[in-house]
Amino acid sequence: MISSLNGRATIVDIAREAEVSTATVDRVLNGRQGVRALTIDKVLRAARRLDYIASEPTPHALPIRAAEHPSAGPRVYDFVLPAGGNTFIRELAERIEGLHEELAPLPITGRVHFIEGFDPEVLARSLVKIGRDSKGVAFVALEHPFVREAVRHLVERGVTVVTLVSDLSSSKRAGYVGIDNRAAGRTAGLLLGRFIGPRAGKIAMIAGSLAYRGHEEREMGFLHIISEAYPDLEIVGLREGHDDAERNYAQTRGLLDQHPDLMGIYNIGAGSAGVGAALRESGRAGEICFIGHEITSDTRSLVVDGVMDAVVAQNPRREAVDACRMLLNVEAGRDPSTGIAPTRIDIYVRENLP
Repeated sequence: MISSLNGRATIVDIAREAEVSTATVDRVLNGRQGVRALTIDKVLRAARRLDYIASEPTPHALPIRAAEHPSAGPRVYDFVLPAGGNTFIRELAERIEGLHEELAPLPITGRVHFIEGFDPEVLARSLVKIGRDSKGVAFVALEHPFVREAVRHLVERGVTVVTLVSDLSSSKRAGYVGIDNRAAGRTAGLLLGRFIGPRAGKIAMIAGSLAYRGHEEREMGFLHIISEAYPDLEIVGLREGHDDAERNYAQTRGLLDQHPDLMGIYNIGAGSAGVGAALRESGRAGEICFIGHEITSDTRSLVVDGVMDAVVAQNPRREAVDACRMLLNVEAGRDPSTGIAPTRIDIYVRENLP
């Protein structure tokens, strides 16, 4: 029996089929160490029978092997992330800091640097400074000429650069690790339109910052599908909350005061706790459709309580490993994307929270 609402097998189904725990299934599917070969084979066979993965295992589902490493020496890769209260970024940082255990026995360490997340000049200066003593840098990009110039400078000095979560156009970066943000925005728009149903009304968007290409692409995807599929929904504005819960609270209160007939909110970035608090305070939680991003402690609570209808998510652990793999690939002279599958966009509602 398949337990998910959409007919797709879940980790619970695979655990039942393979007669192992869900924790074991999670370790196998995410390529973690510490599972016997026979158990790995049993879990993968069950996952294929249930069409959870392809009939043959993909490189994306397997851990990095020692033979793939270009040399036996230790490697320290630098990850530049925006500071602040973004809980998804905090979880990503934890995954990066755990790479030395995740990728054992490979001598690889992820070094995290938090910087001001919305200032391209600060980001550019930080990249140049960090790159002086680094083999490879992965960072959450801001779309700005200063940042492109910093990337060019690092690459010309022989430093491999990878963008993470949000990409940088027309740059010399080796590759990008993260979801297709335009598709993510379209997915959010589809969900919001379907939840609202065949009614005319007003909806609104809150972004972290459109200086992030990822947020801009989500906005474009969302706008396009609303225009194409739900022309009776009127978008009454886009506000920026800088991924901050308090700012998002204020922005949401302003939207509710200005548009008492508001029917839906799409939070493009982080800080969903602030949107949820404003909806609760107004007495309209559960009445206004609320779609956001990433599974965190905040969004999980909002979904369970019925304040948030659905979450469009990505896997921070997978992205930390894939960014490291991409840096290794370049260092070894391989194509940057060797062994890396496109990052999957996941959709969660209350009934299928992981």
